[in-house]
Amino acid sequence: MKNNMISKLILASSIALASSVLPIQAAEYKVDVEGAHAFVQFKIKHLGYSWLLGEFNTFDGNFTYDSKKPNQAKINIKIDTKSLDSNHAERDKHLKGNDFLNVDKFPKANFKSKEIKFSDETNAIVTGDLTLKGVTKTISFPISKIGEGQDPWGGYRVGFSGNTSLKLTDYGINYNLGPASTHVEMALHIEGVRL
Repeated sequence: MKNNMISKLILASSIALASSVLPIQAAEYKVDVEGAHAFVQFKIKHLGYSWLLGEFNTFDGNFTYDSKKPNQAKINIKIDTKSLDSNHAERDKHLKGNDFLNVDKFPKANFKSKEIKFSDETNAIVTGDLTLKGVTKTISFPISKIGEGQDPWGGYRVGFSGNTSLKLTDYGINYNLGPASTHVEMALHIEGVRL
């Protein structure tokens, strides 16, 4: 009886110790594209007089996040470049063509994080590889956590927003749009549902 109790105590202690040593896995999230609660948008100056706005209607992705260990977060976003939409059919055709994205040859763009560093509970810098038009560059940009919690349907959600500026020629886009339009501003608004 005494030996049996000692065995149980040793087993319980071993389980507790193992639990404290094993790393906590960050929760997996699926980007909520089905509910249209995520957006990949862009804007670029038109002749320096106004902004031309658009978005990619089709994309997908996932990320991991744990508020107790936010710096272990990771994100992966895949974009269908053929889904570019600037609300003007002729312009979209030009942007999808050889002068710009050449979507027939490069139908996908992808961003995969390598590091995410939070400076506080809300703000972080994401560093990762962006592949666009067959060119991969490491970029860094700020993101903000919008919020997290239960949703009305029994799920759990967390959302982030981020912005970055891309130099067109870095990605083999050499079409001359004028000195005011050398960069495109990208915005990601990502809401994920925990799996």
